[in-house]
Amino acid sequence: MPAGGQTACGRGFPRPSLGRDNPGAVEPQFIRFEDVRSFVLAEGVSGRPLFGERGMLNLIEFEAGAVVPLHSHPHEQLGIVLRGMQALVVGGVARELQPMEGYVLPGGVEHSAYCGPDGALVLDVFSPVREDYARRWQEGG
Repeated sequence: MPAGGQTACGRGFPRPSLGRDNPGAVEPQFIRFEDVRSFVLAEGVSGRPLFGERGMLNLIEFEAGAVVPLHSHPHEQLGIVLRGMQALVVGGVARELQPMEGYVLPGGVEHSAYCGPDGALVLDVFSPVREDYARRWQEGG
C-alpha cells in the first residue's frame, strides 16, 4: 500500500481509465477503508471509494447535522446505514433509516439526505461506476 493510503483499488493503482480501454484490467482487490483517501461529497460529507469494473462502493461519513442537497444521477444506488441515522428524502417524503436498514434508488430518482445529531456512517453501492466520483477522487477532491 502506498504511503498515505492513496489508493481506492488494491495493489496501489488508482485505475484512472476505469478499465474501459483495457477490459479485464481490474484484478482482485483487498483494501482497508481507513487507508483510502477520502473526498468531499458535500459540506460535512466525505466518501472513501472502492472502484470495480462495473460498480463501486462508497463508504460515506456524515458529520453531525450534515445535508446532501437534492440531486439525481443515472446510476442505480443501493445503501445501508452502518451507524447513526440517515434520512433519505424522495418525493418530498423523508425516510429515517437506522443501522442495518437499507435502500434502493433507481437511476434518475431525485433525492436528498440528512443525518442526525450524531452523524452517520453509510455504505453506498453504485452501478455503473460513478465516473464523476472517480475523477473527483483522482483529483484529490
